[in-house]
Amino acid sequence: MRAVRAVETTATVHPWAIHAEGLQVRAGRHLAVDGLDLALTTGVHGLLGPNGAGKTTLMRALATVLAPAGGRLTLLGQPVDGRVDLRPVRRALGYLPQHFGYYPRFTVREFVGYLAWLKEMPKADIPDAVQRAIDRVGLTIKADARLKTLSGGMLRRAGIAQAIVNDPRLLLLDEPTVGLDPEQRLDFRELIRDLGTDSCVLVSTHLVEDVAVACTDVVLVNEGRLVWQGTPDALAAQGDRGHAGDSPAERGYSALLRRHRAEVAR
Repeated sequence: MRAVRAVETTATVHPWAIHAEGLQVRAGRHLAVDGLDLALTTGVHGLLGPNGAGKTTLMRALATVLAPAGGRLTLLGQPVDGRVDLRPVRRALGYLPQHFGYYPRFTVREFVGYLAWLKEMPKADIPDAVQRAIDRVGLTIKADARLKTLSGGMLRRAGIAQAIVNDPRLLLLDEPTVGLDPEQRLDFRELIRDLGTDSCVLVSTHLVEDVAVACTDVVLVNEGRLVWQGTPDALAAQGDRGHAGDSPAERGYSALLRRHRAEVAR
């Protein structure tokens, strides 16, 4: 028998949950992500950008729904390309698309359980994991209600429940607070802060204030490229009262976009 080296028994730790170099992703024929460089680790990261900036296309690529058209993408230490089995990465992913499909006659419990099964969770673990996810999004009393009877905000929370049911190491949420009332948004912020203590959470949103309050890091993209990355406080410091916005974070966002567009136009 050969001796086993210590390095072979040490748990693998990935320095980056998401690592992209020169990433290109197509949305149809359009190159929606064009030469993006990005590195994210544990924490809550807010993805900001105007309409058409490439946010949803980027999220779909990170969820392994779309294959990169160029550059390099690594998720949880696994290169993402056409030559590798992506199932191990997908088991560790949670993803809430901007528009998600569901079976209207499923109950909330059946819906979340079905997604847990699709994620290949151990059968014995699914019931408890489903109940825990439903409780965390505040749908306990609606667990056995059919999805077709839920309000838009409740449907969104059911979508968040399926995204977190497998305790993902990489959680991708595309416009998760659409349809949530102010109290539910506060609860959501607390939830993702909790999730971000030991996972990489990326939240794509148009609501700058959600990012400023809930996120540890802000990523601003435009035309498929990284414009700026930093803390919420650093974002707020980028603007002043001469820039558009009702809060320091919104004014910083506006200032960064204005400067970026001016540089591109030169």
